[in-house]
Amino acid sequence: MKKFLGYVILTAGALSMLVPFIYMISISFMREAQIFGGNISFIPNPFTIDNYKYVFNSTDIFKYFFNSMFVAIVTTIGQVTISSMAGYAFARFEFKYKESLFILLLISMMIPPQVNIVPLFFLMKQLHWVDTYQALIIPGLFGGFGVFMMRQWFKGLPKDMEASAQIDGCNTFEVFYKIALPLSLPAVITLAIFTFITTWNSFMWPLIITNSDTIRTLPIGLANFQGSFREVTDWGALMSYSVICCMPVIIVFLLGRKYFINDILNGGIKE
Repeated sequence: MKKFLGYVILTAGALSMLVPFIYMISISFMREAQIFGGNISFIPNPFTIDNYKYVFNSTDIFKYFFNSMFVAIVTTIGQVTISSMAGYAFARFEFKYKESLFILLLISMMIPPQVNIVPLFFLMKQLHWVDTYQALIIPGLFGGFGVFMMRQWFKGLPKDMEASAQIDGCNTFEVFYKIALPLSLPAVITLAIFTFITTWNSFMWPLIITNSDTIRTLPIGLANFQGSFREVTDWGALMSYSVICCMPVIIVFLLGRKYFINDILNGGIKE
């Protein structure tokens, strides 16, 4: 009975998130008359792509999309690289103040990101990086969560293969990227998914640090598009824009879901 109730609760939770998303997609293919017709329908009748044509023709969505994709990809690659190397150092090496530095790293995870916005903005201003890709990318390359997660994964890996590689003549870096990193692929993919989604959905920092449309990202474009409706909101066009914003995140998650699930299942297994 408990198992049945658990499935019912999980199913209800899944439907509560899935149904609005499906309805958003349906509205994006509907005409205004059907949207406000009074009857809720998940099947567009007639089916139209005029809302998407309007979005593509009336906004700079391609520019925003490129900016978001470029910033998200570069930030993801950078954070995965830095977090993997730092996590491996914390897991395998012994150096001075190691524990103290790791505690500071954990403390940094407890600080709300909103607290850092003002000093980070002044730092970017001193570096003359306001309204540049550097300001959007570099602050996102370093994160305590990524280092912590990779450290925990590396600590759970057996040391025998690394020791054998060292006996065969591999140096420390070769052991890292030939042995430890491939064995940590589920953790790497999981961190990449988290980083990509967080960067893609970031709104507050791009809004503050950018001044021109040439640098702004897709969430800022969506906010500007929504604010362009003065009296009557064009819900079909707005839902079309929202679908375009959501699609890359969903695709990334679906492509990496196998590794993500493996990480969740195996993350607690230790040596």
